[in-house]
Amino acid sequence: MTRTYSGKCLCGGARFTAVGPPVVVAQCHCEECRRLSGTCHSIGAMFRRDAVVINGTTSEFTYQSGKGSTVTKGFCATCGSPVYGRNTRSADHITLPLGAMDNADGLQVEVVIFDRDKPHWDRLEENVAFFATQPDWRPPE
Repeated sequence: MTRTYSGKCLCGGARFTAVGPPVVVAQCHCEECRRLSGTCHSIGAMFRRDAVVINGTTSEFTYQSGKGSTVTKGFCATCGSPVYGRNTRSADHITLPLGAMDNADGLQVEVVIFDRDKPHWDRLEENVAFFATQPDWRPPE
């Protein structure tokens, strides 16, 4: 049985579906991915472009990569959430963010790229507190 992956932006206005296993699941620490995600990396699953359907209204931002390819990032036009990425170096493929997937069970990061650019704060020490849900903590007044 072929698996279908689905996902959506924060407001639900942009949605995607992808059929079949991804070609690769990658974690990227490049400056562009850090700025796109607002954190230290992005994680995306790359699928064949003909296996992906995007619905809803999206906006795009395009830039040149360090390798000279054109990279396009697609966002929900309403809430701004990342929905997809394309790169002319892999024109037959599209990358979908794992964080936007409804269920990414079974998907694992297979490769980390731009590890040299990984921020020093992207490591959790043993003394870090973990909470299963939002804690009742508030900043001191």
